[in-house]
Amino acid sequence: MNYPCLYARLCCLTTVCRQPQAELGLNEHHQNEVINYMRFARSKRGLRLKTVDACFQDLKESRLVEETFTMDEVMEVLNGLQSVVHSEVESELINTAYTNVLLLRQLFSQAEKWYLKLQTDISELENRELLEQIAEFEKAEFTSSSKKPIIDITKPKLVPINEGGTTELLNKEILRLQQENEKLKSRLKTIEIQTTNALDEKSKLERTLQDLQIDQENQQDFIKAHDLDDLENTVAALRDEFQKTLNDQTENQKSLEQNLAAAKHDLLRVQEQLSLAEKELEKKFQQTAAYRNMKEILTKKNDQIKDLRKRLAKYESED
Repeated sequence: MNYPCLYARLCCLTTVCRQPQAELGLNEHHQNEVINYMRFARSKRGLRLKTVDACFQDLKESRLVEETFTMDEVMEVLNGLQSVVHSEVESELINTAYTNVLLLRQLFSQAEKWYLKLQTDISELENRELLEQIAEFEKAEFTSSSKKPIIDITKPKLVPINEGGTTELLNKEILRLQQENEKLKSRLKTIEIQTTNALDEKSKLERTLQDLQIDQENQQDFIKAHDLDDLENTVAALRDEFQKTLNDQTENQKSLEQNLAAAKHDLLRVQEQLSLAEKELEKKFQQTAAYRNMKEILTKKNDQIKDLRKRLAKYESED
């Protein structure tokens, strides 16, 4: 039913081989494998076609016994036949798909034993030219099958590579070489990074050395171009500027001291005002019903005043 698709899929699979190539572009061993599968597919196809023919024959023998039929009877017969044929074809298509998957699984499993990665081109499965070539190959192969010896299809060709000995040692050696290759790649990458950093550092040092040489030459030219009087004038100007800066700092310090003294006086005045206000409040409200409430408020105010006094003491100690 769908076996030509698998033929195309088999042609898309590539393996490394040095044996002579045959009609399908494969070596003799692989071409024999394809022929065995085609023989299996032809056998399955023949069985399914016989099943479909049997469905029609059963219909003829069981239902077509009268000479005339109504429209409803004809529709009933056709619907029944459609259901049976649909079931048979669907079953065959599903079985074909599963069979193809099993065959691909065998190929991929054997390739993985040797650390190979096979690749398929799905777009080639509907290539009409390739399908026609395979059809011609099948026709040429099986029309002349009576003249060729029949290949023993029971002989296993895809032998699982599970045995020990040389194969196991080869697999271990491949794994070891792969690990060593990864280590060498990592080491090479590290060395490349270190080399790049060293070259960058060398370039920076060379540029710095050149800048120092240029600065040294400029300083020598400057000393040669100016005499001792110019140097003395420069020193004198620097001395005057330093003295001016020192005087400005002294004046700023005096101004800060004056501002600090004024702040202290303001703070004492505020404290005195707070004390008078406190006495006045106590005098006014001592005999009233709201005395307790006001007493609580005054207590809070007293705490605030104590906190201000502590801050003032801390400020004075810093001075």
